Amino acid sequence: MGLLENINSPEDVKKLDIRKMSQLCDEIRSFLIESIARSGGHLASNLGVVELTVALHKVFDTSVDKLIFDVGHQCYTHKILTGRREEFKNLRSLDGLAGFPKPSESIHDPFSTGHASTSISAALGMARARTLMNDDYHVIAVIGDGALTGGLAYEALNDAGQSKEQLLVILNDNGMSIQRNVGGVAKQLGRLRLKPQYTKLKKHVRGTTSRIPGGKYIYRVIHNTKLFLKRMLVRGSMFEDMGFTYLGPVDGHDLRELIRLFQIAKAYTGPVLIHLKTVKGKGYRYSEESPSEYHGISQFDIDSGRQLNGSATNFSLVFGKKLSELAGRDGRICAITAAMQSGTGLDKFAEEFPRRFFDVGIAEGHAVTMAAGLASRGMRPVCAIYSTFLQRSYDMLIHDVALQKLPVVFAIDRAGLTGEDGETHQGLFDISFLPHIPGMRVYCPSSYAELEAMLEQAFARNDGPVAIRYPRGCEGEYKGVSAGNAEVFKAGSDITVAVYGRLINEVIRAAQIAEETGVSVEIIKLNVISPLPAKIVLDSVEKTKRFLAVEESLDEGSVGRRLLSEIGLRGMAVKSARLINLGNRFIPHGNMPELMVRYGLDARSISSAILEECNGEKKNRSAAV
Repeated sequence: MGLLENINSPEDVKKLDIRKMSQLCDEIRSFLIESIARSGGHLASNLGVVELTVALHKVFDTSVDKLIFDVGHQCYTHKILTGRREEFKNLRSLDGLAGFPKPSESIHDPFSTGHASTSISAALGMARARTLMNDDYHVIAVIGDGALTGGLAYEALNDAGQSKEQLLVILNDNGMSIQRNVGGVAKQLGRLRLKPQYTKLKKHVRGTTSRIPGGKYIYRVIHNTKLFLKRMLVRGSMFEDMGFTYLGPVDGHDLRELIRLFQIAKAYTGPVLIHLKTVKGKGYRYSEESPSEYHGISQFDIDSGRQLNGSATNFSLVFGKKLSELAGRDGRICAITAAMQSGTGLDKFAEEFPRRFFDVGIAEGHAVTMAAGLASRGMRPVCAIYSTFLQRSYDMLIHDVALQKLPVVFAIDRAGLTGEDGETHQGLFDISFLPHIPGMRVYCPSSYAELEAMLEQAFARNDGPVAIRYPRGCEGEYKGVSAGNAEVFKAGSDITVAVYGRLINEVIRAAQIAEETGVSVEIIKLNVISPLPAKIVLDSVEKTKRFLAVEESLDEGSVGRRLLSEIGLRGMAVKSARLINLGNRFIPHGNMPELMVRYGLDARSISSAILEECNGEKKNRSAAV
């Protein structure tokens, strides 16, 4: 029997010696590889923080102390050690274990995280709450070097360093060097600063000088001289300049050193930053060699590393290929991404046009304003950003792009439901906030061919921004290209159904089911949702007297709500009106078929709603399903 089977809480970890802890780390890696191969999930990031997480649970008590993982996708080992190992068989499935920290799951998850660069801000807030409420616990933020490219992290560091709050920030550096320590002297200084005697000597010198005449001046001279020498010898004092005690860099896979370091940091009364060097994907050859490919992965074969549910193409790849084609014809086209080159399908573009490709890191606000700068000087920038991350640049969308009527194209990937990543990653808000921005044109392709056509149309516009929102994954049975801003996709006489995007596939099937019972469905396919092509819908409703909108969005700010408003303003007499959407709620994790059925977006549920409306049942008329 292995060790892992007997680890049911952090208390079990605390009983282990170094040798058994090392064995435990090996077993956790095997468990992670086997589990994620079955369920899919974030592999490389979790394999890289096994020793780090085990050491944290050896030193701290997360039932009281607050441990916050930045982004949060690297929390799997933490969940295993806090009594949730058995739940991994339902990882990221509907009503199963979440792939991110979730306070509703466990007292060991103090804060929900899913977007990058947030951990230090949240940790500082907790530390200040502790002080104000006279509580006693430690606060630890684990942040990756990638997340440090986000401006929020630096705002938090700047504030935290001057706060004098007891706070531990762990920098998990698994790829990008922040600031490198150089030479043997720097290494010796790093070792010196890790020794308890060094801290005691600092306190002794400060105390002694404070008791003698002119002592404050003497201490300031000593301190400034030390800083001057250190800055000459050590490149890496940025964190100390902000007010942190900086420890490291050290091997993030050395358990003994990690435990010693955490115990030292635990004794400090002010903000401390520990810099760890780790290997992303450690322990599995394929993920070590290609960590980006194994960052978020579907089910895979362990022996070969091959993904089992992979597809030859998807909306992201089609976008990237078409953009490269257009850039070959127009030297003004450039592409911007926020640390999602592969995820947004831009690998081909980056390879073919390296001078016109910009990965700005996890900095969506900067990406949008930089695009505005490019567009103001005659370039044609495309910002490829996931819907859920575009929310972070809302101010820039309004003030830097739309207000100046700049021709920036926004390729909004992962629009709508995204499935297993859950609440923080569902792309449900852009439908509500983009149409409110004056001058913003929003396309909703339903097929690969439409995505390509709409991308060409976007570059034909020169008087303002354009957004093209498309889903994660592959196209459905519909593979056509419809004309104009909207069209009567299928004529009918009993009810008008408005739809856009990939849900056209479900509505087509729903109409077929309904018509088997004698109900004639008219389908209005919207290709553009801003400005809203209301006339074609209103003309249809005037004929059918019944209206149904089906969309993968929240209820407030939905296209259906806007169309209902137009119907009301026209004073049109209708027999029934109904909206099928996701309501006003955050949508949990689960696979797409499960989510579609649960929220009534599958063909059978839509057909049932159509029949209810046409048969006069007045159930839930203007509320979301």
